[in-house]
Order: sequence, then structure tokens, then C-alpha cells
Amino acid sequence: MKIGSTRLSGNLFLAPMADVTNLAFRLLCKEHGADFTCTEMINADALVNENRKSVLKGLSCPEEGAFGVQLVGNKPETLRDAALFVEEEYRPALIDVNLGCPVRRIRATGCGSALLEQPERVYEIIKELSDCLGERTPISAKIRLLGSEKKTLEIARLVEKAGASALTVHGRTAAQMYSGKSNPGPIKAIKEELSIPVIANGDIKEEKSAAEILEFTGCDGLMIGRAAMGNPFIFRRIRHYLKTGEELQTGEAREKGEEPDTREELQAGDFRNRQFRDFEAYVGLLKKYDLLDSINLRIHAQWFTKGMQGSRQIRERINNLKDSESIIELMKALSEDSHIKF
Repeated sequence: MKIGSTRLSGNLFLAPMADVTNLAFRLLCKEHGADFTCTEMINADALVNENRKSVLKGLSCPEEGAFGVQLVGNKPETLRDAALFVEEEYRPALIDVNLGCPVRRIRATGCGSALLEQPERVYEIIKELSDCLGERTPISAKIRLLGSEKKTLEIARLVEKAGASALTVHGRTAAQMYSGKSNPGPIKAIKEELSIPVIANGDIKEEKSAAEILEFTGCDGLMIGRAAMGNPFIFRRIRHYLKTGEELQTGEAREKGEEPDTREELQAGDFRNRQFRDFEAYVGLLKKYDLLDSINLRIHAQWFTKGMQGSRQIRERINNLKDSESIIELMKALSEDSHIKF
């Protein structure tokens, strides 16, 4: 798959997610098969004013390979200056513009999905960035659906006309937030209309939903968000399914050094062990890149216990702990003793 001048090894993308897609988590998802990762959204105004916390969100390393930086803002000139800073400091393979965040505090500033109500401003932003960065760094955008398919198509056409090299479409409206079902119909219509790569996002929860959305929409790629939180292994599962049409089986997975995820293995505890191992690897990466103090490890640890037997009780114990090291020690103890009951 190619986006502008950037050639990717495949078509599985990790969605940019606030307080989730730090460098450590992105590296873990890359290890499990994500073809492309993106930072959480970085406020362009804060970045131009050299707010260190915002700059830190764009941190990368050579081991990550091709990655993207997502910017959020509503002023073409500020986004341009932020993009130039990002380009010089981090050399990303892609700069993405957030036109889809449905969170109220983001919309209240006229950013994120609020920009979809201002088509002219959307065009100005993408045009300014594409003209400024040229072929050096491709520009993409991430949008949500509008009230009608016609309006959504109009925005998509404007994004392409302004010079974007790719478009990601989440199949919900801003009003839906993350409730209800994602609608792949308008995504299919956009893919049929545009000549640039279109990436589908929304309700990609496991192997079969990934294959169904990819086939129905005809999109060039899939972007996985919430389903990856605490579960970076989802990329390996989906990659295997798209390639073979089969879910990972125990023997085959072990031969490849992959961790099985069949129902029988889950019941035997392998699912639990894998989640704990991924959490341990995640903590190791957080420490390696000095990121442990920049995140809320309590919430992140809870994500890694999703689906486990006794997960509610584990979350309660995590909530009662006061510091990161205590959380790490509890998760380690639980991983070493699968017979702990709650």
C-alpha cells in the first residue's frame, strides 16, 4: 500500500487515540503486526508554543519505522507551523489532520469533528499543509460521517481536492460518539468516489468483522482503535485471518512463535498469560523510553485485563493501589500464579 511517497508493508493501521497511542504502545502494536502507527492527537497551538507535554506525544525512535503524527487545530497557519516543526524534529512518514474527534471539549474550540461543519475551512487547512509540505511529507485526514451521505461525500471530495494523500473514515457521526453501530455504507461510497487511498475505521473488533468491512467497502486499509487497547495481539490475529481465511490455531501459532487465541486455549489460561506478558512488555517499553510517569498506568493496566476471568475483581484491586510500581507488582504476581482466586 502506498500513501503519497510512503510505501507501507501492509494495510493494518493503529488509530491515533488520546492517552493511548504513546510510543511504547505503538511499538508493541508494531511488534504484533500493525503496519502503520500514529501518535495521539497533538494540539497544534500547544506545539507551536513549545509545550513539552504535547511535543512528547510525538516522540518516536528508529525501531518504530514508518509512523504518523496527528495534529488537531482549526487555523491553517498554526497547523502549517506545527507541521513544519514536526517534520523537522521527527521526520514522520505522514502527518494526519484530526477532523473527526467527537469529544465536547475539542469541538468547543472549533476543532476535530466541529470542522466538518465548515467545509471551506477544511479545504483551507488541507491545502495549506499540502502546498507547504509538498511531496516531502504526505498529508492525510481522519473524518466522521455527517448527517447525510451527500455532505460526507462533499467533505471527502474537498479533502482530496485540497491535496491529501489519504483519507480515514470512521463510520459514526460525531453525535454518536462511540455508541451505536458504525455504518460502513458511506465509507464504501467514499471509496468508490475518491482516487486516493481510503481507510475504514469503526467496529473492527476481531478477525471476521475486519474481513467483512474490508470486503464490503473495498477500502485500501483498516484502522483499528478501541479493540487494540490492552490487546495489541489483535493485529497478529487479523493479519493471519486476512492472509489465510482462518483463525489462528494452536499448533500453527506455536510453530510460528505466535500465541494461540482459540476458545480452548483461552479456557486453559493462555489468553490470560498472553495479556500479562504484553503488559510486562509494555511496562518495559514505558521505562525504556522514560514514559512511565507520563501516563495513567492504572487505566492502562485495566485495559490489559479485559476478557480475563475475574477481571472485575482485578480492576477493583488495581483501583485501590496508589502508585505505578504497586500496579506492576500486582500484575506480575497475578501472571505468576494463575490459581489466584477472587
